[in-house]
Order: sequence, then C-alpha cells, then structure tokens
Amino acid sequence: MQALILVDIQQDFLPGGALAVPNGDSIIPAVNELIADYPLVIATQDWHPVNHMSFAVNHHGRKPFEVIEWKGMQQTLWPVHCVQNSPGAEFSPLLQTDKVEAIFRKGTDPDIDSYSGFFDNGHLKSTGLAGYLREKGVDEVALAGLAGDICVFYTAMDALEQGFRATIIRKAVQPLNEKDFETRMQQFLARGGRVLA
Repeated sequence: MQALILVDIQQDFLPGGALAVPNGDSIIPAVNELIADYPLVIATQDWHPVNHMSFAVNHHGRKPFEVIEWKGMQQTLWPVHCVQNSPGAEFSPLLQTDKVEAIFRKGTDPDIDSYSGFFDNGHLKSTGLAGYLREKGVDEVALAGLAGDICVFYTAMDALEQGFRATIIRKAVQPLNEKDFETRMQQFLARGGRVLA
C-alpha cells in the first residue's frame, strides 16, 4: 500500500514565518490535490521546546545559520521556530488535514535536532513512524512538504533505509536552498529513490 507523508507544512516555514522557505506556500494547492489520491495520509510536525539546542539564541554569541559541532555532529543553528503550542508550529490553515490519519512530532528532545520524520539526527531515537507504516501494510511512501533539501530529504532517505520504496513529488516540495536541493536529489536517486515531476 502507498502512503503520503506531508512533511512540516507549518506556519513558521511559510512566507512570514520565522524560518520561511521561499515560496513555501506555493506547494499547498498541489499537496491538497495529492491527498485525495492516497489511501493513507500522515503528517510530520516540527515541535521544539523553547530551549532547543538548534536555536542560535541558546548558544551565546552565535547567529542563525552558523554551523557548530554538537555532540560529535555538525549542527546548523536556526532562528527560533516551531516552538511547541505556538502559532508558528501550527499547520497552514490552507492545508486540508481532514484525511491526515496520524501526526508524528519531531525535534521534541531539547538536546538533539530531528530533520527526519523517522529518527533524530543521531539515529538514537525513533519516532515510531516506520513501525506505524508497517502495521498499516505500507510498502511505498510519497513525500511532499518543506523544506525539500532538509526535512523532506532526510525523511525520504530514512524511508529508503527502512525498506520502503520512496518517491519525492517535486511539484509538492519547496527547498530552502535550491542548489543544496539539487545535490541532495542526486544522492536520493543514487540510493534508489524516485523523483516525480
């Protein structure tokens, strides 16, 4: 069975948000059309505590988009975004969420970032998404959402690693950085993923 994963289509990643993806809102009509085509639709949601280590303000003298070493991993520092229970963490009101069967929240541990909907960045802790999909009989996932070069990419790569066939739907994805996105799509294709126009 196929499932559609809607990645982080939240207010803070849309124009006017704290970490806005350029033209992030342009994908929403395409996403809403796609939803009708899938028997199972799930969503991921960035859901950070205010003291999250990925926020630049929580590192003295650091600025957003600087890269630091954190617990043996490279970590980009971000503006404060998608704080739990804040308006910025809410899904876009234009997104049709009626068919969303489950929401998997990520980035809840203040000590580690989580780009993927499956695992934190250190692969230390699972969100339970893979088990949920297997229990539903899913063997193939399609991905839409934000940002294409970060959370969509890492979710897609983990889907492949977990044994699912994975397709990124280009018209329903918008990257933060176009050049990074092109590079990462090549990595995704090389691992056996598909990109659908």
